[in-house]
Amino acid sequence: MFDLTGKTAVIVGGTSTLGSAMAMGLAKQGATIALVGRNLEKASEVEQKIKTFGVEVRTFQADVTDDRALKSAADEIVAWADSCDILLNAPGVNSTTPFSELTMDEWDHIMNVNLKGVVLSCQIFSKHMIEQGNGGSIINISSVSSTTPLSKVFTYSASKAGINSITQYLAREFAPYNIRVNAVIPGFFPAEQNRKILSEDRVAAIMRHTPMERFGDPEELQGVAIWLASKKASSFVTGELIRVDGGFGAMTI
Repeated sequence: MFDLTGKTAVIVGGTSTLGSAMAMGLAKQGATIALVGRNLEKASEVEQKIKTFGVEVRTFQADVTDDRALKSAADEIVAWADSCDILLNAPGVNSTTPFSELTMDEWDHIMNVNLKGVVLSCQIFSKHMIEQGNGGSIINISSVSSTTPLSKVFTYSASKAGINSITQYLAREFAPYNIRVNAVIPGFFPAEQNRKILSEDRVAAIMRHTPMERFGDPEELQGVAIWLASKKASSFVTGELIRVDGGFGAMTI
């Protein structure tokens, strides 16, 4: 049911902590992996790990905010793998700049990477999925801050709320083509982009609000990614915002 042999998974932001972990999860189930990112040094490290699962993997360099670069990468991927069946969008940047000090340059940068980049990716890769006529699965990575905004990450929270909205909109838009669109809402997984804001007091506050009283391990996102990627396992699942957060979203006081 979870076998992805013969499927091609495109991981945008595939060199990130969470993106690379989910890429490896899909590779374990036999998917061919196309990594899309800017940092070729990081990509090389991820590639070597993925190769240990005996699948094809290749990196395609592109900035997610550059539509021409993404279109070029998409064309190269389809020419290389002959298909695009799964799209996992995991680009992300963060900032702790207080709202009163926020510049529009910083706002634009975060929105461009976290939201515009995902919109462009969905637009570009969905065209290939539609042309193939075999359906597909789009998985967007959101955040717990998308529903109840977290302190100190104003722009990031706004960008992730946008991810939830476009996910549900596109689920309706692409349903006639049998392309499912869902979002994963991770809890606190200490990725590179948020380690800098994890002070001792903030960690304590997170633990008080997380029933499982621990951070998530990136590998714990592999299961939900595999499930959503599998046409057999999640064939009637679309437009969903799925939490993997140790209970964080179930807590109030």
